[in-house]
Amino acid sequence: MIRGGGWVFGRLDATRVWRDLATAHINYSVDEVRRPSWDMDTHRTGLATERPGAPEPTGFWAHACGLVRDYEFSPPEIVQALYDPAAPLLGRDMLLEARFHGMHFYCGVRVTEVVDELRENGDRVWGWAYETLEGHLERGKVTYEVIKHQDTGRVTFLASGYSQGSPTLDRLTFLGWRIFGRRMQLRFYRRCGERLRTFVQGGWRGDNVPPRSFPHVEHLRLAPSDAKIRRLDALAIRRIAPG
Repeated sequence: MIRGGGWVFGRLDATRVWRDLATAHINYSVDEVRRPSWDMDTHRTGLATERPGAPEPTGFWAHACGLVRDYEFSPPEIVQALYDPAAPLLGRDMLLEARFHGMHFYCGVRVTEVVDELRENGDRVWGWAYETLEGHLERGKVTYEVIKHQDTGRVTFLASGYSQGSPTLDRLTFLGWRIFGRRMQLRFYRRCGERLRTFVQGGWRGDNVPPRSFPHVEHLRLAPSDAKIRRLDALAIRRIAPG
């Protein structure tokens, strides 16, 4: 579900499609968001417990923030992302590859908010949010936050947002989304929390995080030559077909 121009003989030129996201616009208006036509979600997962007080410099909260910053909480069997980690987080364009029953769908999102605050209740919160771009299967916004409850030391992960299937979908795709998409969406939120908790409690860091088959664009930062870009394009190719 991407805008035209990214396909070469049935194959996706992922790097080109990702670059084209720079000219895409958010595909909804906040004024449209209201029940019952929009789904509202809040999913909270306990990660670990530190000592009460401010987050520890190398503790669970700090570790979880790093994983959330790099989108490592996303379960690769459901959603993977192509993006440039060298670019600022705010404004980051991401090409998401969503997998469902052997089908691969490509959708663009943009990071439009970064959360970094101490709330009135004493919670220390860091996170970010992305919104859907033109051509996405959905319309909406999702916010991911890592919260240190300083009174108890508990560290939690919160995924919250609002969404609906895009009205530009053809009838068959829209019906499929209404029947199966919501179920996949809820499974995605659940798996995000489970994956992040596993990594935080298991001490996964940096290169120790299991690699993704859909690479970041960080290779371009190391050698921004045409040859390198073509090599990345070949690595990032996916088909919208079984397999």
